Amino acid sequence: MKRSAAEIITEYGPFEGIERVHGVTYDGQHVWFATGDALNALDPESGKQVRSIDVAAHAGTAFDGEHLFQIAEDRIQKIDPKTGRVLATIPAPGGGTDSGLAWAEGTLWVGQYRERKIHQVDPQTGAILRTIESNRFVTGVTWVDGELWHGTWEGDESELRRVDPRTGEVQERLEMPSGVSVSGLESDGGDRFFCGGGSSGKVRAVRRPK
Repeated sequence: MKRSAAEIITEYGPFEGIERVHGVTYDGQHVWFATGDALNALDPESGKQVRSIDVAAHAGTAFDGEHLFQIAEDRIQKIDPKTGRVLATIPAPGGGTDSGLAWAEGTLWVGQYRERKIHQVDPQTGAILRTIESNRFVTGVTWVDGELWHGTWEGDESELRRVDPRTGEVQERLEMPSGVSVSGLESDGGDRFFCGGGSSGKVRAVRRPK
């Protein structure tokens, strides 16, 4: 297993009126981040907040190429980013203990925080297709180039972990600086991870190892 220190490239925020950052996703242009009662869009090049959708946004966020998905308490909402309308709702597998959210290969991947699990979920019905066990609290979840990564946050320690999607075995660990937490996690498909910073109110870009 590879271990290294996470390299933080950029810090965004804190943003006016935003106390906590939960889920994070990327639509190819903007980073969307959940802040409790809104989904906010950030331009990662300028660092400016460019849009906000009034919608319950308590945990993970995902993007399927057309729609946003957002965990709100014990359900997952499908949202039209153009209008901000909630188009559909499915139950969340953790029933309110859910954390991260990602889209990959036509399904949703949902972190369950204290249960240390990641569930693959049918986006139409919410049915659990399979479950991967972790040995740490799971926050954000993301897929990139066939790799499954998740954030951990336990005490003052956070990491980004690459795990085997079949067995859950940890293959690589990027250790965040002490006191820097990871709530949401998303890849830009290239060499950056976007990480929600929890109660810091910040979003951070971390270099993805090659």
